[in-house]
Amino acid sequence: MERIIKNGKMALIVWDVQEALVSRIFNKEEFIKNLQKLIRKAREKHIPIFYTKITPLPEKFESPVRKLSGFGRFNPGDIVREVYPEEGDIVLNKNTASIFTGTNFEIMTRNAGINTLAFTGIATEIGVETSARHAQTLSYFPIIIEDAVSSGDKDAHERSLKNMAKLMPVIKSDELLSIM
Repeated sequence: MERIIKNGKMALIVWDVQEALVSRIFNKEEFIKNLQKLIRKAREKHIPIFYTKITPLPEKFESPVRKLSGFGRFNPGDIVREVYPEEGDIVLNKNTASIFTGTNFEIMTRNAGINTLAFTGIATEIGVETSARHAQTLSYFPIIIEDAVSSGDKDAHERSLKNMAKLMPVIKSDELLSIM
């Protein structure tokens, strides 16, 4: 894994770290602290950082499935100030649970030669897991940073980490920081 991370073709994904979502997670203090360290190191090493942001579609164009689930008009606010994007970071407005659907993410990463994606953010069992599995299907190497992902549902978060650990590396932020 060290060789894969050090090959210079990695991006850090900061998934939906928005105000309303952060306020609901079970490990807010540890999550923010670890995420800040990862972002700082990624900037220092010139590793691209992609933030995602839930951005609902106009109601007429929203998915019927999202409308029925109650997520169609859900807008969790802005990215929290503790980890706010800086110049050079990329913010992807999206309205699905996959970073690849409805965005230019795949085009951007392919153009930049990025093949390794370190996932952080909220919610582990929804967008993080969906995007990581989708990444793997598209021949990316996903890595889950277990102490820099979270959820409002601790049990679902833990089940998701166990599921993903069967398919891809699930590591602590300190391990990634020591390799970066």
